[in-house]
Amino acid sequence: MNGKSTGRRAVREWALRALYQIDLGNKSAEEAVEEVLSVAALAPNDADAVRALVTGVVRTQLTELDPLIHQYARGWTVDRMAVIDRNLLRLAIYEIRHHPEQPYKVVINDAIELAKKYSTAESGRFVNGILGAIVRHMYPEA
Repeated sequence: MNGKSTGRRAVREWALRALYQIDLGNKSAEEAVEEVLSVAALAPNDADAVRALVTGVVRTQLTELDPLIHQYARGWTVDRMAVIDRNLLRLAIYEIRHHPEQPYKVVINDAIELAKKYSTAESGRFVNGILGAIVRHMYPEA
């Protein structure tokens, strides 16, 4: 590890990688995070942020995040979504709801960019549509 701070988008990207491993690889959150961090050159505070995001998503996924995704993803069930898309949605929704210090527009933009990078051609629009609907409900004045 080089200990250099890499920025919040990198934190989100590494958290997404861990969530992907948890979802597909049936790994525990701790196991997936440590595996991801073993190859990431992150500063200690960024590594801690990855751990916190992954732990928070896993802790709230079934009770809060997936029901919210299901509510706004008309015609889709969470288990039918592409693995990257559902984990990006979980990550972004968790961050929007539990880390208000992170501007929701930045969280959504990063989710869209990561969807374009790691998922299908349509994933950016799909993720944007669901997150946009959730944010409009959460912040009707925005």
